[in-house]
Amino acid sequence: MKKIALSEHIEIIYEDDSIYVDKTEYIYHLIKHHERVFYCRPRRFGKSLTLNIIGTLFEKGVDPYFKGTWIYDKWQEDRYPILRLSFLHFSITDVDKFRRYLCYDLARFGRMFGIEHLDEEQDPALCLRKLLSALPHGQQIVVLIDEYDCQLTANISKVDLYAQFIAVISDFYAEFTGNKHIRFLAVTGVTRLKSDFIFSEGTDIEDVSYDHAYARMIGFTRTEIKKYYPDYLKLAVGFEQHKEPAAVTDKETENLLDRMTEYYAGYCFDERCEQKVFSTWSVKEFLHGLEGNKSTEFESYHFWFESGGRPAILTNYVASPELKVQDLLASAVESSYDVFMNPPSLPFMDLNVLMCQTGYLTLKSEINMHGSIRLGPPNKEVSFGLARCLCSRFFTSQIDIFTHENFNLLENGNAGELIDLFNNLFALVDHDNYPIDSEAALKTLVQFYLLAWGTDVRTEQHNSKDKGRSDLIVNFQKRRMVIELKFSPDGKNSEVLLQEAINLIEDKEYGTENLLGRELLKIACVFDAAEDHRKITVFKTVV
Repeated sequence: MKKIALSEHIEIIYEDDSIYVDKTEYIYHLIKHHERVFYCRPRRFGKSLTLNIIGTLFEKGVDPYFKGTWIYDKWQEDRYPILRLSFLHFSITDVDKFRRYLCYDLARFGRMFGIEHLDEEQDPALCLRKLLSALPHGQQIVVLIDEYDCQLTANISKVDLYAQFIAVISDFYAEFTGNKHIRFLAVTGVTRLKSDFIFSEGTDIEDVSYDHAYARMIGFTRTEIKKYYPDYLKLAVGFEQHKEPAAVTDKETENLLDRMTEYYAGYCFDERCEQKVFSTWSVKEFLHGLEGNKSTEFESYHFWFESGGRPAILTNYVASPELKVQDLLASAVESSYDVFMNPPSLPFMDLNVLMCQTGYLTLKSEINMHGSIRLGPPNKEVSFGLARCLCSRFFTSQIDIFTHENFNLLENGNAGELIDLFNNLFALVDHDNYPIDSEAALKTLVQFYLLAWGTDVRTEQHNSKDKGRSDLIVNFQKRRMVIELKFSPDGKNSEVLLQEAINLIEDKEYGTENLLGRELLKIACVFDAAEDHRKITVFKTVV
């Protein structure tokens, strides 16, 4: 099998004979219809590779790196010098160093044209102005700037340092506006800041971040995964089914892709909310690890979410008192058009919009200027990760689902053991920050805990017989749990509520559809919210 490409350079991908998922049709149209563009995408999505491809095309043409790609017989552009600037390589803690290193890269580029002494400048804006002014008459260049907001996202909680960086960067970008020496300019980043520098008044940089035409330019589609990684998909199914890859059927491959979609897809960068893509990093890491791990375990693979640690953006979101966890779970976080499309500086940006830009949330509705815009987690990988982060907000410490004998209580425990697990959990709730004062709050708490352990948990799910919605359904490989939760504010009517829960499970036939041979464990229970209890006091296994 060809290797999976993990490089951000098309030259290395070509030389290593690795798999390149062809995105050149989108890039061709981007260059054909725009001269100065900005696009934002979450980290590790392929922004840098896209810039590298643009630079390689303008600098070297299509031979030999683009043989076999869509663009090979269509590219007719002249060759241009490329000014490449990656803000990842500049200091995020020292503004003076940032200035010097940026001026150094500009001076190094200037020496290609015999322009000297630019490195003596300490002001990047002045340095850039002198560079562009000194270029020969008629000379055009291509400018590619990667991760323009690196210094800003790193200092979102450091007001003074953020202000110093933004002052320098604002002046720098102002020098690009209207300059005739620039054939093409592309800027990438994680965040979109409409009130600062790049999109300040008079700018000619076009924001294509949510343009329908380029919604799939970065990120994999299901069709692309099937086309470029068929051998890896068969290998994954083979490990699961304990069979040779050659014996894997198309249906089995489609079933694998269904689960990959649930875990790693769902990202939407389309103003119409029609086109969705997979996380490139998650897909490549998942497939790349198959040969070494000799297994296929979705629940253990949270590649994209874990690759970024816990940045300040995520920490601030989890701690925000404005976060409505029920809306988050239901993918019903809302933003107005103006707040979403015209975000201010990072320290003042709406947290939900910031979480969307950074990939923790994504579009769940079209961008409609006359209505609200709905957001939510893109997939299971991100939902699990958010749940684990939010558990620290709800609970004073962690309750493990494993006993000392490595016995998984969720997958193997009986009803009594599971109720004990939940009651131990309730005992650790920080009631000042998260009071359990309703059935909705109770279900949300349990759901977040189960999600944090990577379980397939569903709430308010219609059954196939259209008889109603179950409170919680949790699916495992060999077991399905149905939990009907009732809430008593004082415990006085617990027995009545318990019988109501039993009747619902029996009458509505919760959990009986598509069991696929799994054990069905049905539990009716009542939570007593009285201050001296705050636990499940009565329960019954429904046979």
